[in-house]
Amino acid sequence: MVEAICERCGGPLYWDWTEAFAKFGFGDGDGQGETWQVEDALTEAGYAVTVEQWGLHNTVITSIKGDEAELIPYDNPSYRFGYDDPRAFFPEALVKLLDGKFPPTRGRDHSW
Repeated sequence: MVEAICERCGGPLYWDWTEAFAKFGFGDGDGQGETWQVEDALTEAGYAVTVEQWGLHNTVITSIKGDEAELIPYDNPSYRFGYDDPRAFFPEALVKLLDGKFPPTRGRDHSW
């Protein structure tokens, strides 16, 4: 997990890049959202990124395009956007990029 500084208390805030794709990520949108950092990393890597507010929930990345092709696997019937762990469905190169920019913590406890 990545550590940031909590804007409310000034203490450490731990998060995982997968929260930028989770309906209930970043405290269901009530916590400090860091989706923008994931968006910036993808944009810097040359991807076209779309970010949207999911109702009263989290702000999520809803599209990642590389060479005009959508990389979020909406065409995979096993994948449920916002509910399934992107690490299990996103292209390997994309997961490596995001894990490199935002290293996961061993034994991470996640709600997937």
